[in-house]
Amino acid sequence: MKKKLRIRFTHTQIIALGFLIVILMGTLLLMLPVASRDGRSTPFFDCLFTSTSAACVTGLIITDTASHWSVFGQIVILVLIQIGGLGFMTLITFFFMLMRRRVGLQERQIMTESINASNIGEILGLTKVILIGTVIFELSGAALLAIRFIPRFGVLKGIWFSIFHAVSAFCNAGFDIMGSGGNSVSLTEYAADPLVNIVVMVLIIVGGLGFLVWDDLRKHKFRWKRYRLQTKCVLFMTAVLVLGGAILYFIFERNATGAGRPLGERVLTAFFSSVTARTAGFNTTDTASLSGPSTVLSYILMFIGGNSGSTAGGVKTTSVLVVLVFAICGIRREHGANIFGRRLNEDSLRQAVYIIAANLSAAILATLVIGAIQDFPVDQLLFETFSAIGTVGISAGITSSLNLGSRLVIILLMYMGRVGSISFGLALLEKKARPAVTYPTESVIVG
Repeated sequence: MKKKLRIRFTHTQIIALGFLIVILMGTLLLMLPVASRDGRSTPFFDCLFTSTSAACVTGLIITDTASHWSVFGQIVILVLIQIGGLGFMTLITFFFMLMRRRVGLQERQIMTESINASNIGEILGLTKVILIGTVIFELSGAALLAIRFIPRFGVLKGIWFSIFHAVSAFCNAGFDIMGSGGNSVSLTEYAADPLVNIVVMVLIIVGGLGFLVWDDLRKHKFRWKRYRLQTKCVLFMTAVLVLGGAILYFIFERNATGAGRPLGERVLTAFFSSVTARTAGFNTTDTASLSGPSTVLSYILMFIGGNSGSTAGGVKTTSVLVVLVFAICGIRREHGANIFGRRLNEDSLRQAVYIIAANLSAAILATLVIGAIQDFPVDQLLFETFSAIGTVGISAGITSSLNLGSRLVIILLMYMGRVGSISFGLALLEKKARPAVTYPTESVIVG
């Protein structure tokens, strides 16, 4: 008898393959003539770039979303953003539950791995929290944005604009349909509007906190001592990065994009830049006109990104915090690393170093490759590659000028950034476990 050939995928490979399938399906839908405003089919690689950017909740675009894509095309992009933000396994699990179909052990394990959860027994309850929370936050954000958009665009268009930007903000995608004019338009017309700024910032921050943090906050409300260490680290780093980034942007941009603006508007744009640079991709000031120090600050914030198990990208705040805590404790010659009354596991340090090293290497390598293909200033190239690997979406204005080779590099970076650098590597290289071989230990002088 002939043996049937069965290909077994690991959980990591299933997650990576799932995102790839979503991207390809989105590409095919965007290629339909009905997806474009002129009724003609958009080239494959343009659709692939847009679909990847949407599914990987990045926001980099080569064709203006408002002027090029029809309502159908915009709906496809919005669906890709929603799937990319929540993760396709979250939606699959929800449909299984909706149809009262049994969610098997493998599906639960994949779902647990896709959002970095630790307790497989609570994954179905957590899925409900994720979906209910998403609906509440997105609808609330859309309702508040409608206060501004309906008077300007009319009822139907205003509602559509409100929903689109609320979902895009919550999923940290950065896509906008405000109109043609290049990547720098985004929400620049609302730079002085407190309502739009605050609603979008809150949606970005909440979406980027992480689903496990949501669950912890839901259970323990404002009781700090009862929070998990993960939640404490996330809240601490989020506050430090948002406030610290805003102060620095306010100082650095006083004679650049902030020149001539009223004090209140400068404060709003500083906070907005600090929040959106970490992974969201919206902008209320022209990113191509940022001062030198602000550009470097943007690199750092884009690289760090949001938090684990969230709609955000980047190496994640906890990865940076773990490395910093171990570094400080090492300088002090302390035994181990402690934070918030807990001792950090050294496995966390190893994983954090892997992630940071992999993302940094990928961004720099991509910068060199694109620099060899096309002649762009290095600061613009770094802005583009850090934005792609961090799934941020803000650009210095060169995205639409990238040729096919450069676009493919950015597509790979966006995909790697969404799936995760370690998961991306494992999806390509992971094999069945082999007997462990331990080599002799020898020290290497470092530092």
